[in-house]
Amino acid sequence: MYGGDEVSAIVIDVGSYSCKAGYAGDDAPKAVFPSVVGSIEQIGDTDEAKPEKEADSASDPKNGSKPMDVDKGKTKRKFFVGQELEFRRDHMELISPMKDGTITDWDVVDNIWNHAFRRRLLINPEEHPMLIAEPSTNNGQQREKAAELMFEKYKVPALFLAKNAVLTSFASGRATSLVVDSGGASTVVSAVHDGYVLQKSVATSPIGGEFLTQCMMKSLESKGVVIRPRYSFKKKEVSPGDYKVVDLDFPNTTDSYRLYCMRAIASDIKESVSRVPDTPFDEVAYANVPTTSYELPDGQTIEVGADRFKIPDILFNPYLSQTIPGVNGFGDSTSICGLPRMVLDSVNRCDVDIRKELLSSILLSGGSSSILQLKERLEKEVMEESPQNARVKVLASGNATERRFSVWIGGSILASLGSFQQMWFSKAEYEEHGVSYIQRKCP
Repeated sequence: MYGGDEVSAIVIDVGSYSCKAGYAGDDAPKAVFPSVVGSIEQIGDTDEAKPEKEADSASDPKNGSKPMDVDKGKTKRKFFVGQELEFRRDHMELISPMKDGTITDWDVVDNIWNHAFRRRLLINPEEHPMLIAEPSTNNGQQREKAAELMFEKYKVPALFLAKNAVLTSFASGRATSLVVDSGGASTVVSAVHDGYVLQKSVATSPIGGEFLTQCMMKSLESKGVVIRPRYSFKKKEVSPGDYKVVDLDFPNTTDSYRLYCMRAIASDIKESVSRVPDTPFDEVAYANVPTTSYELPDGQTIEVGADRFKIPDILFNPYLSQTIPGVNGFGDSTSICGLPRMVLDSVNRCDVDIRKELLSSILLSGGSSSILQLKERLEKEVMEESPQNARVKVLASGNATERRFSVWIGGSILASLGSFQQMWFSKAEYEEHGVSYIQRKCP
């Protein structure tokens, strides 16, 4: 037992777009920062890099393949996490630890965790049990790697890995539901039954917030709008209240950082003006909709017209993205279906007995689910396609923050339950049974 109230657990959720961390029992995460990190390669083996390298290969004999070690001696990456990304640095590349929803770069994740614990929450991880949220599609190898890193490097007293969909379900007080999680990099639909994800029901699509942002950016560019990143200009006061924009030139800025800054602006445009159309988007019908104005950071005002309906509708009709110039579509867009199709496919893969219950509690979570009218449109389309007698109900928290952080909130609820305290995978069990025991402790 890990004395429920005295020691509060830490809940951490590294998503594809942002990382959320905080104390169990709180109603919102204390720290939220981007889950991309800046990295500058430093050539030459410095003295301080040596012990770290040795410790690295000592703790991890399995993964320490020789060519990588040799390479490590020559170049050492210096990472910048969280607010450090707001400042432009020469030659700083941005890397994301994830690809297609699974973690590929553990160095980066390690830095993100470290930043969350030591710089943001200001805690010593050795004193707090950790609840980590993981994607529903995670495989055994990934979980073991996470557990190993937590126990070996951070020496946590206890650990639990919980699936995103299950946590979302708990956040809304249900044990059975169909979770539609639309995040940064992808949209995942999974059925949760009695607190367990039904693996066969999991449907994924690579269309998430970041893809929509990219579509928004390309679409605006095709109309001649130039989005200038924040660092590339400064405003100079010519006369009181009258500003002149002066261009600044930084030749050593990497493309990835420039793109990151432009995406941040495009993302804000998307969040501010877009809404899901009530009926499938049609170029002709929406050609003369009233436009909404948006002021870019450099002072120019743009008018966004049909795009505010077209971009969110890509979630429903992925082929719409093919009509935007410059968007590199998916190789085979026929296999990627819209949200309503994914929901029905997922339900149909489940047992006949629970289909009715799943359809009557479809939960929306993730940042991209906060787009206006998404809930109404999804409900309408699923209802049209589903059997006559089924009662379709799409539930979403009215509070956008809750929708965005629903995975974290579910984790916070779960880790603070008295009855959950016996479920932790403790350090003693890890030392006795080894890392593979996590598969039994955390279903």
